[in-house]
Amino acid sequence: MTQRYFIELAYKGTRFHGWQIQPNAVSVQECLENALSTITREKISVTGAGRTDTGVHATYFVAHFDSLNHHLDHPDFTHKLNSFLDKDLVIFSISKVNVEAHARFDAISRTYHYHLNLRKDPFSLETSWHFFQQPDLYKMNEASRILFDYTDFTSFSKLHTDVKTNNCKIYFAEWTQVISNIVFMVKADRFLRNMVRALVGTILEVGIGKNDLAGFRSIIEQKDRSAAGLSVPAHGLFLTDVEYPEGIFRRTV
Repeated sequence: MTQRYFIELAYKGTRFHGWQIQPNAVSVQECLENALSTITREKISVTGAGRTDTGVHATYFVAHFDSLNHHLDHPDFTHKLNSFLDKDLVIFSISKVNVEAHARFDAISRTYHYHLNLRKDPFSLETSWHFFQQPDLYKMNEASRILFDYTDFTSFSKLHTDVKTNNCKIYFAEWTQVISNIVFMVKADRFLRNMVRALVGTILEVGIGKNDLAGFRSIIEQKDRSAAGLSVPAHGLFLTDVEYPEGIFRRTV
């Protein structure tokens, strides 16, 4: 009988072509599966809580896998796995869960942060987007509150995806600034492909005066991706949390 495990991890997405395995490109999933399979001497398949795109980072990510070995939740195994993995991928912990627990389908919320820097900074070139002017955060937070009035976010979805619905429930959306660093924080039950980056680009247009609140509301109601703003670069985006019902899994780090 196999044991199911939840694995908590983080990665810097700069040199990865996203989470999901794809031909002729290095992905987080591929690196993790190769490491687990090599160490356990089993063919290990890993299922992630979602699919981050090329260049997107995760300070917290969850995945699950099954193994015939029932003792992989020991800290020594986590240490061994980390020593095998590249510096851009780190394992925090491995926990036993119910055999039916699912890292993707059981998740009840995900949180993303998008980072902008008003000052060119060589130390954050790969983890924040250098933006050219000071936007109006008050107006951007007003626009963000409009998101709570809607559930259909087709206008911010990548075209031609295979999802059955573009409905999402947004729980939290807020902009903050400390000196030259601006962060957009958003939490929802699910996100569409490219949704956060499209939201950031569209809300920024309100912040720099290219659009107003009525125009932003109109963009949502049009349900047309071409009506929204451009997607901002991937390297400023971080997945920061994945939440599960308490009976399924509780975050340990």
